[in-house]
Amino acid sequence: MNLLMCPVCREALKLDERTWHCENNHSYDVAKQGYVNLHVVQHKHSKNPGDTPESVQARRAFLSAGHYAPLQQAVVQKIRELRVENLLDIGCGEGYYTNAMQAEVLQCVGVDIAKNAVQVAAKLNKNITWVVGTGATLPVLDHSIDLCTSLFSPIPKDEILRVLKPTGHLMVVTPAPEHLYTMREALFEEVKPHEPHKFVEQLAADFELESEQVVDADMLLPQQDLKHLIAMTPYAYKVKAERRDALEQQDQFKLKAQYQIYVFKKK
Repeated sequence: MNLLMCPVCREALKLDERTWHCENNHSYDVAKQGYVNLHVVQHKHSKNPGDTPESVQARRAFLSAGHYAPLQQAVVQKIRELRVENLLDIGCGEGYYTNAMQAEVLQCVGVDIAKNAVQVAAKLNKNITWVVGTGATLPVLDHSIDLCTSLFSPIPKDEILRVLKPTGHLMVVTPAPEHLYTMREALFEEVKPHEPHKFVEQLAADFELESEQVVDADMLLPQQDLKHLIAMTPYAYKVKAERRDALEQQDQFKLKAQYQIYVFKKK
């Protein structure tokens, strides 16, 4: 079953050879890397939205080293328990989590606003429909999705409600209170714990919280992996250069990753 929607007229897209097209003759070619760009110019607010190429490469290097594998495994286990046929990963980035999720479903769509991230992701797994698109208009049909996932990504609630089936689920992964706390202490003068529960409150009117889980992972990062971690986070451009330089001088750095996983069901 096709899941993609034309971002211009909102009709269903069909794949013919290497071109997606709708009944109104809007067409979108599959790029040589294997993704389709459904982020049309009228929906763009900048020329190259989303993560920078530097951030994407840093994230690919860091995640490939396996430091966030405990989270990847926990997410896969949750999907296995839900027993869904398809999922939409919102803000899929370079595809580390999406690639692992795909094995648990029949159909998997990964969408991200950053074209350079999707280009990297598309080389990972040809069984995933990789899409450049925006959360403001998720590029899938109404009531077509069993599970939406948002890992460290925006949560476009109205669009998620539109695309989810009546019995659909939403999985949100966000930093738990102690996530990377010692690194943030080294980078910033004032540090506050993350507040993951705010998402529960924001979604309460439309979603019922089905389960929650905290995943802890202690890490001892060599210098290069520490540099990659800083570069892949928003801290990279918020921190003072001298604080970043001082932290990056360390040969290794001990810190704790702590993730909050929420699974919601559509009301």
